[in-house]
Amino acid sequence: MNLTDRVVVVTGGAGGIGSALTRRFATEGAAAVVVADLHADRARTVATEVGPVAHPVGVDVTDEEQVRALVADTEQRFGRIDLFCANAGVATGGGVDAPDADWDRAWRVNVLSHVYAARAVLPTMLDRGDGHLLMTASAAGVLTAVGDAPYTATKHAAVGFAEWLAITYRDRGIRVSALCPQGVDTPMLADGLADGHLGAKVVAASGAVLTPDQVADSVVAGLAEERFLILPHPEVATHARRRVEDPDGWQAGLCKLVRRLTA
Repeated sequence: MNLTDRVVVVTGGAGGIGSALTRRFATEGAAAVVVADLHADRARTVATEVGPVAHPVGVDVTDEEQVRALVADTEQRFGRIDLFCANAGVATGGGVDAPDADWDRAWRVNVLSHVYAARAVLPTMLDRGDGHLLMTASAAGVLTAVGDAPYTATKHAAVGFAEWLAITYRDRGIRVSALCPQGVDTPMLADGLADGHLGAKVVAASGAVLTPDQVADSVVAGLAEERFLILPHPEVATHARRRVEDPDGWQAGLCKLVRRLTA
């Protein structure tokens, strides 16, 4: 996808990867970028910084009616949606004993929000025979997030759903991409490190921590090539192959890293 003159929606657009995507899409010549976020005031701040092509909207992506309203308002205001970036996500730092409320929140934000977005935006995309869905998952969706069971399970589900969409609608003109970064310098990682979460420590020790702008660069390149998996950290592909070819060895290596970090 060439982003020139495109209409784009970015959920979770007020910070981290989302705000970087918003800025980059505007730089690439998008006709409009809708900055959608739970925190409407932060969305307005980002939109002001980006300029006149940016339009802020407050939305709770776990509420399907709000997502439908976001899509309907965007289509009415700008005529269409070319690219919908379902970018909002949450981590928990919990294990199997994480409270049900944490499991539920992770499921609703990390999985159901993608379902709601697809339900809302696909009908008009299919009518036109054109459109692109970008779903921010995580390297955890193709590997694992040590120390965060709800995050791991829901990110795997997000990648699986994205793949299902890609296969189901490819021949009808719809493209789907799953963005799966590893360590990114965002509040989610910083907060995890500050709280001493094992998962954050593993991510920080596993390779380069990219800036959100570097992730946005990878997204633009991936969209241009219409790639399904967009991997800002190329080593994730190597890890994923090893995980499939030698799961026992891959798990043993992670256990060794955990022992070192918790010694």
